[in-house]
Order: sequence, then structure tokens, then C-alpha cells
Amino acid sequence: MSKIIRTEKPSVLPFYGAAAVCLVLCALLPVYKLWALVLTLVATAVSFGAAKRFCPPRVVEREVPFHTGMEDVDQMLADIQQKLDALHALNEALPDPAMSAAMDRMEKAGRSIVETVEASPAKAKQVRRFANYYLPDAVGILQQYATMARQGVRGENAAAIRAEVERNMASIATAFENQLDSLYASESMDLSADLTVLQNMLKGQGLGH
Repeated sequence: MSKIIRTEKPSVLPFYGAAAVCLVLCALLPVYKLWALVLTLVATAVSFGAAKRFCPPRVVEREVPFHTGMEDVDQMLADIQQKLDALHALNEALPDPAMSAAMDRMEKAGRSIVETVEASPAKAKQVRRFANYYLPDAVGILQQYATMARQGVRGENAAAIRAEVERNMASIATAFENQLDSLYASESMDLSADLTVLQNMLKGQGLGH
């Protein structure tokens, strides 16, 4: 989901005002003397502080697709989302029910992967290969398939390629789902251990079977 990031940009006016005060005092006072130099520096600092009070920082808002606190993870998630959007568009354009069902599974697993990594950025390293190879390659294959279908390419080679893509789509969808499942491996182990502890406690109290 997109996020609104607010950042503060300090005003440049206090710097300009302080510089102007410093230049004027340097022109009027003998700054080669210690007292004049000290007076100039103090007046410059006071004018800077006063100007900052009347010229607060400007708040700038910008919308970003993701904000996990890790720039490389945000970029990876944005790339995955872009590829999934392309996958969705391809699915809309391909009428084959079996292909569409497999692509629905791929997109659903991919969106869940994005949500999982966004919530737990530490899992990002587990999906690098998926983000950099599996997903782009799958989308690329489907784009070629869609191009061939749209252009009405005929012949044995084209038919063999289309048949191979169609035959492998379900397996690719399963691979996507397995990638999602692998993100929860540690949680599953922890949950299993917690259940075992709970069962043992209940048995110890004579409440379990």
C-alpha cells in the first residue's frame, strides 16, 4: 500500500538574513578588533535564531509505494508490484480458463509475498531470487505467449511453444505458492513448539488427553 512520507525542509531565509547582518556589521564595525568581531558574531547568531522562529521548516509530502525503512526493500517490493500488475493485465487479455486460473494463483501468491515482506522486511532476503528471476521470467514468458496469441502466429513451433507454456503454468503457480509458504517456515516451527509446550502443560495439570 502506498504511504505518505512527510519530511521537513528548513527555510533558507534565516541563512540569508544572518549573512546580510554579518555583511552589514563587517562593513560598519572594525571587525579586526576583538570586541567588534564578537559583537558581529553574536548579532549574526541572534538574527539567525530570530529568523528561524519566524520562518519554520516547510513540510513536504510525497507518496511512495512502500516505506519499510529499508530503501532496497522498498525498491524490491515496488518492482514486484509492477510485475504483478503486468501479470494481472496479461490475465485480463488471455481468455483461456486454465491459464487464467494459474495466473490468478500466481498473482494471489505474489501479492501475499509483498504484504508479508512489507510487514516483516527481514524476510526480504528470502524472496530476492523470486523478485529478480522467477517472477520476471514468468511474466516475460507470458508476455511472449500473449504476443503470439494476439498476432495469431501459426505453425508447429508456435503451437509447441504455446502448449509448453500452458502445460507448465500450474507448476509455476505452485512454485509461487511454495515461495509464500517458505516465508512462514519459522513461524510454523514456533507455533508447533508452542502447541507442544501448551499440550504438555495441560497434561501436567490433568487437563489434557
